[in-house]
Amino acid sequence: MKRPASVLQAPGSDGTSAGGPAQEPLRIRREGDVLELRLMRPERGNALSATLVARLHEAVMDASAEPQLRLLVLSGEGRHFCTGFDLSALDAETDDSLLARFTRVELLLQAVHAAPFPTLALAQGRTMGAGADLFAACSERWIVGDASFAFPGAAFGLVLGTTRLAGQVGPALASAWIEGGAVIDAAAALAAGLATRHIEATQLASAMAALQARGARLDLPTQRAIHAAVGAARRPRGDEGDAQDLARLVRSAARPGLRQRIAAYRQAQRSP
Repeated sequence: MKRPASVLQAPGSDGTSAGGPAQEPLRIRREGDVLELRLMRPERGNALSATLVARLHEAVMDASAEPQLRLLVLSGEGRHFCTGFDLSALDAETDDSLLARFTRVELLLQAVHAAPFPTLALAQGRTMGAGADLFAACSERWIVGDASFAFPGAAFGLVLGTTRLAGQVGPALASAWIEGGAVIDAAAALAAGLATRHIEATQLASAMAALQARGARLDLPTQRAIHAAVGAARRPRGDEGDAQDLARLVRSAARPGLRQRIAAYRQAQRSP
């Protein structure tokens, strides 16, 4: 794995000096035992294109095989962490292509959730749909400045990330959020357990240093053993549960008319 030296920057900061080609949707930066994956599609609200999902999944799998890694950080360039599934080319999609893309998103979420080290998501601005699911898949979930969350997939018949969300906020609240499609503000996300911390951008560097120091005081085998034990509580159903979640997602997305349902949802969102 490449290990370019870098300094973790606050979400929304420029960070263009060493970020590689502008057209790359994901920036990968390694500093010591910390790896940052930064979504680099600010002009699209960091929406998850097929290419970005593939890059993320590959990077997470590579990181999971890295024995010296202590922390994986997910962040987003610009105003928003991630506004969800990229539907900008919906007219070119088919039900089958959308099914394949949503399946790959679920596999990405499972890889993040099952990572053998702590994972930290830094959310700002709009964090919606698959972006909110990506946030929820991490073991540490920080709001930097202000953020809002929404889980609109049920509005077009999609079951994605439901079990993980229910494990964090409880079944009743998860059901209300998903079925109602309401926007969840930072205070509600923090109170419910969707977010684990709320800090200002100016505090991010010191908070990150403290998080890294907490892990660094332990040798790597001990830290990973602790994370494995905590992770088992976060994934009580293990691989079998992941398979069930994937099956639910596929069944919901495989119903005929997915593209039409998404188009109708988007049109309803645009209507006054």
